[in-house]
Amino acid sequence: MLKTYQGSCHCGAVRFEADLDLEQPTYRCNCSICRRTRFWVAVARDGGLRVLSGEAELTRYVFNTRKNEHWFCRHCGVRPFGIGNETPIGKMYGVNVGCLEGVSDEELSRLPITYVDGLNDRPDRAPEFFSHL
Repeated sequence: MLKTYQGSCHCGAVRFEADLDLEQPTYRCNCSICRRTRFWVAVARDGGLRVLSGEAELTRYVFNTRKNEHWFCRHCGVRPFGIGNETPIGKMYGVNVGCLEGVSDEELSRLPITYVDGLNDRPDRAPEFFSHL
């Protein structure tokens, strides 16, 4: 069920809200950036993420194909979300589950997770090893 969640970076300079269905799969990826930052994604469709404050405090980072955007707080370094511009569902926001407020540890432990092999550009399948993600 779609619900609006509030979230922020660690220092609170960036605040956002996102329309998410946490009964749908969340994603863990083994690509170079997701693995290094341990990014855990819930998907918001186009228009489903709104930056409430601190937009000027965000820093954009792109690499490789330059089609996905990674947004970080320039103060604390936390990545509250990213933007996928070329995905099977069109433009989407990857919201960092760890930045959501009001979601208990018990609720987090029940979120469905899909593991994707971004390292080998195979998002349609899980990597051979993924328990460390």
